[in-house]
Amino acid sequence: MKKLTLLCVIVLTLPNLIGQNKVPNLKLKKLDGKSSLLHDYLEKGPVLVNFWATWCAPCKKEMVYLDQFEKKYSKDGFTILSISTDSQKSLSQVRSYIRSKKYSFDVFLDPNSQIFKKLNGNLMPTNVLIDKGGKIIWRHYGYLPGDEMKMEKEIRSALKKTS
Repeated sequence: MKKLTLLCVIVLTLPNLIGQNKVPNLKLKKLDGKSSLLHDYLEKGPVLVNFWATWCAPCKKEMVYLDQFEKKYSKDGFTILSISTDSQKSLSQVRSYIRSKKYSFDVFLDPNSQIFKKLNGNLMPTNVLIDKGGKIIWRHYGYLPGDEMKMEKEIRSALKKTS
């Protein structure tokens, strides 16, 4: 009887444990006010979700590399989704900053940090690399010079690029 009870518990909890590393199909609000679904981007290939804020100096330093990665690997199906966690009051700062930098990646807004929390954001910047199947394959918190090399290695791995 104890074995049967244990088996039932395992069978009932296993799907939850397996699914914990999958991302839900999140609705994202673009800087221009339009909405997109995360899974629409995943259809093309791996996605790096980057959480940042205008007050975060390391975030801004990292974004230069994110732009390079977007340009370098977009032809392979790779996408960067940059999500600002700035408050609603700072929206004009986000717009002017992005406009001045002319980044190639899409920028989204998460003023209440709902998406940030759903993807277990911790501090700024937070990066979450998701494979085409919706599985989180890498997560990184913060930015120090040199982190971009590790990030590119993970991107290349997600794209199955060896050289």
